[in-house]
Amino acid sequence: MSFQFQSTNRVVQPFQQEQFDIFEWHPKFLSCLRYFIDHAQYSPAVQTVAACVNIHLPFQKGNPHPVTPTHNGPSSSSSSRASGSGSLHFTAPAASSITLIPYIRRLIVTGFDTPAVLHGFFGDDWIQGIGRVHESERRNYMFAAKSDNWLRVKTQYDMDDGQTVPFLRPLQNVTEDEIQAAESNWSEWLAMQDWMLGPRAPDDPNDRFVAIKKERD
Repeated sequence: MSFQFQSTNRVVQPFQQEQFDIFEWHPKFLSCLRYFIDHAQYSPAVQTVAACVNIHLPFQKGNPHPVTPTHNGPSSSSSSRASGSGSLHFTAPAASSITLIPYIRRLIVTGFDTPAVLHGFFGDDWIQGIGRVHESERRNYMFAAKSDNWLRVKTQYDMDDGQTVPFLRPLQNVTEDEIQAAESNWSEWLAMQDWMLGPRAPDDPNDRFVAIKKERD
């Protein structure tokens, strides 16, 4: 099934890239979510990165003293773990209550959003499943840095329960295409601030960028 959000005069895409089909994307995203819940969070490598960037994994949430499980994740027959002798007494949040966005954001701002780490967290489908979310959050980090000072940017990425960002790193492995895409999006936001929308929007995005930049200067 192909589906696109429609506006009165153009196709609206949930991400910047064109030809994005949310019905093709969603199964891949769910694959990443399931991999993270069922496998990645029990991996010593993922636990090490999570500890370094100070973010709790799902099995740690809701526990006053987060622990490291001794098992390798849920069995193939069931995602729940039976209580018994020597078992850990905690309840992991349901999959429906878990979002991947905080983990993607934390990896980005600490410079850990490399392909190897993203694969370790989200599995083989990470490019199709969370790749565009990753790109958008990288742009958001650039916009945050452009919008405010270090302390306020850090505050935006801090989380509750003591999960503050231990350090911020400049965006890593940035390409010229990524910078140009961010510039285009930023000029659109400035146009929004100036109500240069709809019938007032310039036909040429380059003209809009130049006009807004001159006005700001």
